[in-house]
Amino acid sequence: MRSRTRCRRSPTAQAPCGDKMAAPVDLELKKAFTELQAKVIDTQQKVKLADIQIEQLSKTKKHAHLTDTEVMMLVDETRMYEGVGRMFILQSKGVIHNQLLEKQRIAEEKIKELEQKKSYLERSVKEAEDNIREMLMARRAQ
Repeated sequence: MRSRTRCRRSPTAQAPCGDKMAAPVDLELKKAFTELQAKVIDTQQKVKLADIQIEQLSKTKKHAHLTDTEVMMLVDETRMYEGVGRMFILQSKGVIHNQLLEKQRIAEEKIKELEQKKSYLERSVKEAEDNIREMLMARRAQ
């Protein structure tokens, strides 16, 4: 029969029995990693939201463009109505055309803003990753 030796350490001991103590964890590095992880998750959510908004605005822009092309094919004397709440208001062809062009322009501006926001978010995450890499290289050099 083999005799087994048991460890008489307390259950709250840091290292398991028979193992040497692990190298002390660099708390600053650990904190930086957790901050980076939180930032990456937050950024991914914001980028997904921006993508959804861009897709929605693209559909709105396309819809306005298609509607405008159909409106422009109609004769000038055609009665056109703009939906406002539960009612419709008689408008001229020029007014409807201008409203559709404005809708397209606004959608395009918002798409550009969201694209810039996305690129900024992605750059900031990349910079944070680079900072942590530099920190790791500095630790290894020591």
